[in-house]
Amino acid sequence: MSEILIVAEHANGKLNPSTAKCVTAASKISGAKIAVAVFAASGAAVAAEAARLAGVNKVITVDHAANEHALAAVIAPQVAALAAPYSHVFGPSTTFGKDLMPRIAAILDAPQLSDVMAIESATRFVRPIYASNAIITVEVEAGAKIVATVRTASFEAAATGGNAAPIEAGNVDVELPKHTRFVGLAAAKSDRPDLQTAARVISGGRALGSADAFKIIYSLAEKLGAGVGASRAAVDAGYAPNDMQVGQTGKIIAPELYIAIGISGAIQHLTGIKDARTIVAINKDSEAPIFEVADIGLVGDLFSIVPELEKQIAAGK
Repeated sequence: MSEILIVAEHANGKLNPSTAKCVTAASKISGAKIAVAVFAASGAAVAAEAARLAGVNKVITVDHAANEHALAAVIAPQVAALAAPYSHVFGPSTTFGKDLMPRIAAILDAPQLSDVMAIESATRFVRPIYASNAIITVEVEAGAKIVATVRTASFEAAATGGNAAPIEAGNVDVELPKHTRFVGLAAAKSDRPDLQTAARVISGGRALGSADAFKIIYSLAEKLGAGVGASRAAVDAGYAPNDMQVGQTGKIIAPELYIAIGISGAIQHLTGIKDARTIVAINKDSEAPIFEVADIGLVGDLFSIVPELEKQIAAGK
């Protein structure tokens, strides 16, 4: 039987959907017993959410004033101390997880697997390499403690409801580092759905021509209740902030609907959207690589097509 510890990602008293996807991944291991650890100043609300996830056997809360802000340097030694009885330690392959999990692996002197996209057994995992142009299967030595980041775009979120798992307080006696401290947080505020968890995402590319023209992407996204992304070219040109970048060096996403507007489809961008369920491409270049992966393609001037789409949506068509 595999004992699996999942480090919960949360913010503003709410559990991030990436945690539910880690639970689904862990459930792929036969006979898995799953515990979710919540590190916070006061994690009761987040723990209650985690306890309702299907497949979770228990939730552990580690309440400490130092955990008010998710600092990897502070959380890592606490996870390492809590991980002693567990065979696996999972975290999401998000900014949070990519910062935290390598530190945990280093403290535990354990192998880390990055971007796990499929699980074949307790020791056998599948992950992408070379910007997802190749997929490899990795076998970890039996008996070794495994630290892994889960590619959340590859797994559905665990269902909620049913009987809640028990919640217990974790006893972690470890000296916390003092060389890292929270100074402040600068983050973009938006009423739009989060890019990495949105069911619908609309992205704009360099063909928009300017930050002012990029506003038509926001307008269409508002009509569809969609998250907004951008290609690296659009971000580099200053049309959109870098936290909206989709692709190999940006965010890996898996929405139900992805609309690429004015994006040619460089391999780095396609890496970020390969798990999208339906891809719609709008581009005036009929030879653009994006059409090779698109389920629906519209060839034409985006400045004519997008306003027409808005009209049709407004008319309920």
